[in-house]
Amino acid sequence: MTRIFITAIILLASFSVLAIDTGEAFDDPELQARYEKIIEEVRCLKCQNQTIKDSSAFLADDLRREIRRLLSEGKTDAEVYDFLVERYGDFALYRPRMSGITLLLWIAPGAFLLVGGFIVVRVLRKRMAMPIDIDDDSEPGQVTS
Repeated sequence: MTRIFITAIILLASFSVLAIDTGEAFDDPELQARYEKIIEEVRCLKCQNQTIKDSSAFLADDLRREIRRLLSEGKTDAEVYDFLVERYGDFALYRPRMSGITLLLWIAPGAFLLVGGFIVVRVLRKRMAMPIDIDDDSEPGQVTS
C-alpha cells in the first residue's frame, strides 16, 4: 500500500515537468495577463498549427522568453507585436494586421461570398424563366416512348 501511495505522489509531482512555460510568473497580475494574452496570439514558427503558449519547440521557448523580456522592459503590447512582425513577418501573428497584402486576406472571404451569391441568384432566375416543355399530344399521366 505504501508503494502505491509513493508511486502516486511521484506521478502527480512529475506533471509539473511537462509544463510548457517554465518561466516565472510576473509579480504584477496585470503584466502576467498581458503576457498570457500575447503568447496565445503568436504562432509557433516551427509547429505553425500551435500558439507559442501550447508549443514545446525550442523556438517557441525562445519567443516566450523574448516576450517576457520585452514586457519586463516596459514595452507595450503593440511594441511587442511590432518587434515580432519586424523579425518574423506577419505570419508570426494568428490575426495579421490589416495592411498591404494582408488586406486581401481580410477582404477575400466576403468578396467570394458576394460573387457566389450573385452567381447563384442569376442561375436560379434563369432557370425559373425557362419554359417547361410539355408534349401537347400526350395526355397527363400517359408515358410516351
